[in-house]
Parts: sequence; structure tokens; C-alpha cells
Amino acid sequence: MTTSNDTITEAASAWYQQPVLWLGLAVFVASLAGCVWLIVVSIHHADTPLNTSQAVFGVPASAHSAPRAPPPPTADSTP
Repeated sequence: MTTSNDTITEAASAWYQQPVLWLGLAVFVASLAGCVWLIVVSIHHADTPLNTSQAVFGVPASAHSAPRAPPPPTADSTP
């Protein structure tokens, strides 16, 4: 049997009255908004290519020299 005190206690302990949950929700929403903002800003400001033949931070500026792929067969070279 529930009393009025139990009902009041249950109502006071409802999830939407817990400030930690609201804080967590606010932090989550702010982080999502920050992600969207960073994506929008990065779309508007494209990276400019560097005019260098050196490695920048250890990353080569061009592809490594690899053997070239053979040319595709032409229509005349079919047996």
C-alpha cells in the first residue's frame, strides 16, 4: 500500500528532476553542435596545397616512385 509520502518521494526522484542527467544531456548536445560547426567551417575553408618537394611532418609531398602499370591493351593488339 502506498502512502502520500511514497508518491511524493517517487515524484521527486523522477529522472527529469535529476540535475546530473540534464548536465549530461547539455554536454552531449553541445558536443554534437560543436562537431557540426567544425564540419561546416572546414567545408568553407579548404586546405591549400603546399609547394614543396620535401616531406612535411614526415609525410612525403608526392607519391613514392613505383613501377608504372602496363598500358591498357589497344583494339589492334587482340590475338
